[in-house]
Amino acid sequence: QVQLVESGGGSVQPGGSLRLSCVGSGFTFNRSTMKWYRQTPGKDREFVAAITALGRQTNYADSAKDRFTISRDNVRNTLFLQLNSLKPEDTAVYYCGALSSGKTWSQGVDYWGKGTLVTVSS
Repeated sequence: QVQLVESGGGSVQPGGSLRLSCVGSGFTFNRSTMKWYRQTPGKDREFVAAITALGRQTNYADSAKDRFTISRDNVRNTLFLQLNSLKPEDTAVYYCGALSSGKTWSQGVDYWGKGTLVTVSS
């Protein structure tokens, strides 16, 4: 059974930082492209960042470039998202997603975690 468990969310002031983690199990983590999305109430889930299976390539939404960094540890089956210079508009539930082995990052997520809430407020 595939499981993705996010952690690391919380409340932070504007300009602050957080590091999100997502631990995967039940699938071949090191063969899966992984993605981070976020969602606010009333809006569609929004792509944030992606990383290929071996971590050699990354891709970011314009809103995340230069502030967020996606990375992974395939020994610990863990995906990370470092959030820096946070803004109030970054407030959202952040979800990690896994693509089935062999899929490219242009394709959709097959498995989702339950999300972790990030709140940016003074």
